Amino acid sequence: MALKVAIVGLPNVGKSTLFNALTKTAAAQAANYPFCTIEPNTGDVAVPEPRLNQLAEIAGSKEIIPARITFVDVAGLVRGASKGEGLGNQFLANIRDCDAIAFVARCFVDDDITHVENRIDPIGDLEIIETELMLADLESLERRRVQVEKRAKGGDKESQLTLKMIDLALEPLRAGRPARVAEVSKEDKKAWEMLQLLTALPALYVANVDEGSADKGNELSETVAQRARADGAETVVISAQIESEIAVLDDAEQAEFLETLGLEEPGLNRLIRGAYTLLGLQTYFTVGPKEARAWTIPVGATGPQAAGVIHTDFEKGFIRAETVAFDDYVALKGEAGAREAGKLRAEGKSYVVKDGDVMHFLFNG
Repeated sequence: MALKVAIVGLPNVGKSTLFNALTKTAAAQAANYPFCTIEPNTGDVAVPEPRLNQLAEIAGSKEIIPARITFVDVAGLVRGASKGEGLGNQFLANIRDCDAIAFVARCFVDDDITHVENRIDPIGDLEIIETELMLADLESLERRRVQVEKRAKGGDKESQLTLKMIDLALEPLRAGRPARVAEVSKEDKKAWEMLQLLTALPALYVANVDEGSADKGNELSETVAQRARADGAETVVISAQIESEIAVLDDAEQAEFLETLGLEEPGLNRLIRGAYTLLGLQTYFTVGPKEARAWTIPVGATGPQAAGVIHTDFEKGFIRAETVAFDDYVALKGEAGAREAGKLRAEGKSYVVKDGDVMHFLFNG
């Protein structure tokens, strides 16, 4: 499944610097003035997965194919964006087809980098962005409600369900809260997602700190972490400047550089893990001499659903999945050893896939 995360923030908080580091490109022009990002930049990034390399080595796989995540660098929003201020509504539209939003908050002081609000207040920054997204959702829903209500009164079942979802979203929005706080039943989930609400998207808060605070954060990033906990969101502390320096180093140089900073891994790894946790995602593997590959699935996915990520025909014709837990695959040196030790299991349609499962699907096709 393709995963897409929008990187959102006020101008000059380090969004484009972070994006450039994440994608190891200079596709987004990082500059010290508002709106240097005119068009939304997108970049595909390999999901860091050390287990994949272990599996490939054991199986002698010729190719390693990691799962991928797409980041969308959206132009800096400003106060009044929902009414067309700055570069306005066109950028709000770029967020709608994403799976989650990474709110980047400036948690560093640097007199050489201007702030569009002329102050350093990460919580204030987050509130401006959240408010603009709420206002955009509110305006969109109130405009749609008039037409939907007419059709619903005429007996149209689909419109009646849509109207129910609109009213469910309007309640928190009118109270100044994001739509994601609304309680949506499992049966209504699809209709809810069809509203494409900006504030219904899961939120990940990224505290962009100075280089000296990259390992433990600072007072400003702690305020962001507290806000995230209150909102039920994930939070990640990152120094975009450090990430941009790491991006141009090879693996050995990266490890050495990170060690000097007291860091165990690049911020990218933490950011992607945060997104996975936020969206309730996990990884399973397919391994063979041709390739070792990582696949992303929701936590709780069954065997047929996991197979469907590879191809819809695999899900439709699913018979069973030969499955080995990652630890068993490594300890027993591969599929043959696992089979011999009785650790290779034949799982049916009701099997709930676990993170790290190594799977081979049998299907009617």
